[in-house]
Amino acid sequence: MDFVLLFVFLAATGALSGLIAGLLGIGGGVVLVPALYFVFEFLGYESDRLMQVCVATSGGTIIFNSARSVLMHHRRDAVDWSVLKRWGPAISLGALAGVVGAASLRSANLSVIFGVIGMVLGLYMLISRTHWKLSDTMPGRVLASAYGLVIGFFSAMMGIGGGSFGVPAMTLYGMPVQKAVATSSGFGLLISVPSFAGFLIAGWGLPGLPPYTIGFVNLPALVVIVAISMTTVSLGVRLAHYLPAAMLKRIFAVFISLLALNMLIKGLVALSM
Repeated sequence: MDFVLLFVFLAATGALSGLIAGLLGIGGGVVLVPALYFVFEFLGYESDRLMQVCVATSGGTIIFNSARSVLMHHRRDAVDWSVLKRWGPAISLGALAGVVGAASLRSANLSVIFGVIGMVLGLYMLISRTHWKLSDTMPGRVLASAYGLVIGFFSAMMGIGGGSFGVPAMTLYGMPVQKAVATSSGFGLLISVPSFAGFLIAGWGLPGLPPYTIGFVNLPALVVIVAISMTTVSLGVRLAHYLPAAMLKRIFAVFISLLALNMLIKGLVALSM
């Protein structure tokens, strides 16, 4: 794969991730991590920390996409800032714990975890219904903190935005899906900033990583994807307020499940060798 084709592939991935970040509030990481893994694997990098590079680089892009997404949703008065204030500290703490967990695993183990959780998320998105509720009011501080720790931990470990877990959690407590998507873009910032810093430190000086990688973050991939995705996230935000949410959710659920299944198979094959 020459550099022109590599750039085109990363640009297309960035465009799709930005669109998804604005549309579904999930930061695009469920697309970026498998895509980056494919690119690095195709280029011949077989590091036992390759998944960490993909997760960390994906997390770096989420900083920019989430910041733009939350700003645009805020302009539409769709972000519930009280939820962000209540859930936020635990989300960031959970994200740091997720970095520690991800950095301590082999790449194959992390691929399996990504695959299993991704398939569970895809299945939930496919079968969930809007009338599924645990309550009509948001949880209190203690339960919100527990949710925040779980959301932050698994999101950081997978290199995804907070919407994958945050949107289902908030809609189960009666929040409209459009408002949950908007608020979850704030979750993405609360997760990606501490996890990005953590991955920079955790991978610092490790040998065998792809060129131009600082810590676990690959700079060329980060720059290209951010530059392109920032132009498409606004389109995703606009579409989120006009397109039928149920149809979009089910289409994307199938897409997530297929990507996750691929990562699961790759991880299991690597572990069996």
